[in-house]
Amino acid sequence: MPFQAAEDYAVTVMTWAQEALPDDVVATPDLAYGADRLQRYDVYAPRGARNAPVLVFWHGGGWTNGYRDYVRFMAPHVTRLGMVLVAPSYRLTPAHRMPAPLDDCLSVLASLHRNVGAQGGAADRFYLSGHSAGGHLAAMAALRRDRWADAGVPANAIRGCLPISGIMDLYHPAPVPGSLEERVYTTVLANPDEDAVMSPLCWSVGNRMPFLLSHGERDSERVMRSNQRLFALLQLQHGPVRRVVRAGRDHFQTHSDLRQADHPWYADLRHMVATGKP
Repeated sequence: MPFQAAEDYAVTVMTWAQEALPDDVVATPDLAYGADRLQRYDVYAPRGARNAPVLVFWHGGGWTNGYRDYVRFMAPHVTRLGMVLVAPSYRLTPAHRMPAPLDDCLSVLASLHRNVGAQGGAADRFYLSGHSAGGHLAAMAALRRDRWADAGVPANAIRGCLPISGIMDLYHPAPVPGSLEERVYTTVLANPDEDAVMSPLCWSVGNRMPFLLSHGERDSERVMRSNQRLFALLQLQHGPVRRVVRAGRDHFQTHSDLRQADHPWYADLRHMVATGKP
């Protein structure tokens, strides 16, 4: 991991992933949606679930690191909402540069549409989320409606998007050598000129998807500013949008805080599923 805070976060959530799940959570791990070893997903469902709404949550890690196990600790809280939780892996950069991770997001949604019923999920009630790089990918998958049909994702399948501390703008005019911003150009994008093409805020026009954007008060400047800008653009569209700033929280706490069953994000998720509004 690129710096100590990221390493500490990874150790914490991976430690939580070793804990046993409650008996009322049915885990179905390592389902394939492609040939690559990272094209896999885990499903956590309430025991006896049928036609339950599905939360697809992509892990973070700067598009270069991370594991779907980062998401496992959320399973008891999501399933108690009567939802199925899906935690996908995706091909990582620089071995598979953008748009390969986005391609994988659309592929896993198409696979879930065909197959999630076997785990009790509804094939047409998907809610997309993720943390950090995963938040970026969730927003891209939700906003790139132009790609859904070709990928095999039905027009009515995705019902809402709730990215957490997502990087919504990959563009930087003069990234400092060695910085995280420079890594976008040197290790993430296949073509540096596609920094705008791979930025969610450049796909906001015409959006009808409900969005709940959230980030920390002490998040990175890039995350805070890009969420502010995306929020302003989404307010001009037809889809309802809300932005929440978590007081005193940093980039990693916005996800690790979801360890708490009573965290407001779960109430926001429940509200979106029930009302179609963020």
